[in-house]
Amino acid sequence: MNEYPNCPNCGSAYTYEDGNVLVCPECAHEWTAADTAAAEEANVIRDANGNVLNDGDTITVIKDLKVKGTSLVVKQGTRVKGIRLVDGDHDIDCKIDGLGAMKLKSEFVKKI
Repeated sequence: MNEYPNCPNCGSAYTYEDGNVLVCPECAHEWTAADTAAAEEANVIRDANGNVLNDGDTITVIKDLKVKGTSLVVKQGTRVKGIRLVDGDHDIDCKIDGLGAMKLKSEFVKKI
């Protein structure tokens, strides 16, 4: 019935096209199809080299990272298996041997 994407603002399925703009009749939000494609691309998490990361990947830390609140350091070259991607500033949840559960930023890791 409706081949238009749902409203990114309220999630309504009743969107329609008005010229080159998509409109939501429920919240009056307007956006373009290019905005929708950019938003989908923004949700992709990439490592320091630009490779796309997925749940379960194995990564390597590319620089020494101090663990906040302790004197511990995650050393460069530390290998982490079975990562989980999450929303937020620190977008990788993982378990590092010897340190335990950690949250890492994707800009400090590379995919193996």
